[in-house]
Order: sequence, then C-alpha cells, then structure tokens
Amino acid sequence: MLDFLAGYYVWIKALHIISVIFWMAGMAYLPRLFVYHAEAAPGSDKSETFKIMERRLLRGIVNPAMIATFLFGILMLVLNPGLLSDGWMHVKLALILVMSALHGFFSRWRKEFERDGNQRDARFYRIVNEGPPLLVIFIVLLAVAKPF
Repeated sequence: MLDFLAGYYVWIKALHIISVIFWMAGMAYLPRLFVYHAEAAPGSDKSETFKIMERRLLRGIVNPAMIATFLFGILMLVLNPGLLSDGWMHVKLALILVMSALHGFFSRWRKEFERDGNQRDARFYRIVNEGPPLLVIFIVLLAVAKPF
C-alpha cells in the first residue's frame, strides 16, 4: 500500500499545501471577525450575523482544512520518515502544535460569542490576529529553507 502511495507523493504534498492555505486563510480571517463581533452589541442583528459567519467559517472551512492538513502531513511523514530526523522538522511540528492550540482557542472563543459571553475587547482580538500570520511565516521558512 505504501509503495502505491509513494508514487503519489507529490500529489499528497500538493494537497497538503492546498489544505494549509485554506486553514491559514480561515485562521487569519476568524479573529478579524472576532474584532468586529466584539464591537457589536450582544443580541443585535450585527452580532447574530457574525455568529453565523464565524460558525460557518470554522465548521465549513477551518476545521476541515486543519484535518486535511494533518492527514496529508502525516501521510507524507509515513512515506518519508527520514524527515523526522531533521531538526527543522521538530521545530516546524512544535509550531504546528502552537497553531493547533490557537485553533482550539478560536473555537472556544467562537462558542463564547455564540452564548453572548465574550469578555474580551476588540483590541485583544486585533493582537491575537497577528499570531497565525507570524506562525505561518516561520513554518514556511523552516519547510523551504530547512536551516538545520
């Protein structure tokens, strides 16, 4: 089975990259929605619209893209286990765990907004909005440059 899949490694890699793009697009946009949602009065039409947008973005794009990213990434590591001996890969995987934790926080915060229980201001979400782009810069640099 692995021999069969090995012939499709570049396709698996392409699907991994596509999944990462969708995951990161959603991870960049979701906290931006939180910024606007935090500025909306709870229970207002605007707040209710943001609830729908956040839920659809998370459940329809961000969660499936993260799952696909992990699926294709793990498959690439199974097909090329030598990557796990590289130091850059260890750092990259650690940063992916940080990104995944951030994803978990975003999911929890979305639920708080859903219950009209948000306690954070728009400034907090503006700052958090910088996290995914910074992480993805380092992750991509590690994957492309393989510095160590």
